[in-house]
Amino acid sequence: MNKQEFLAQLGKGLLGLPQEDLVERIAFYSEMIDDRMEEGLSESEAVSEIGPVNSVVAQILADTPPTKLVKKQIEPPRALKAWEIVLIVLGSPIWISLLITFIAIIIAAYIAVWSVIVTLWSIEGSFVACSLGGILSGILFACNGNALTAVAIISIGLVCAGLSIFMLYICKTATKGAFMLTKAPMLWAKKHLIKRGA
Repeated sequence: MNKQEFLAQLGKGLLGLPQEDLVERIAFYSEMIDDRMEEGLSESEAVSEIGPVNSVVAQILADTPPTKLVKKQIEPPRALKAWEIVLIVLGSPIWISLLITFIAIIIAAYIAVWSVIVTLWSIEGSFVACSLGGILSGILFACNGNALTAVAIISIGLVCAGLSIFMLYICKTATKGAFMLTKAPMLWAKKHLIKRGA
């Protein structure tokens, strides 16, 4: 793929962005390709080093604040007529309540996902605390001459340490999944807004 093809596909993928942002992004990637060509790469090597157009578009969308995309979408292409304004005002009790409900559902879903993550990390913290407490208590019991109690408490501390290591992997995986789960709807909404704008 040459530079012009890359920039054309990039522009097509970002048509829903505000015009100044679109021009800025295309100029940025054009300059990036030129810089790599000055370093000795061929045009196709410079383009391939940047990566696939879809990945670049996805990254730009992820970095673009949703307010920019929504602002472009809500700008009417023409002035509203009087009867349209009346309909919007009369329908506002319905569409405002539906909008508030939709936003509340989204917020509740995000809170539910992240409360599970916080709970998992709390369990991890309790395993770590129990392992440290068990081992230290066992040492104290051993110093006081209670060997059997010390062995039992240290054993429990070591079991908790093993469980904390196992739980650490679960917490990391769940946190990574939650980030992906909560990021996916935002990227979907941004792509939808871009397509509508195009």
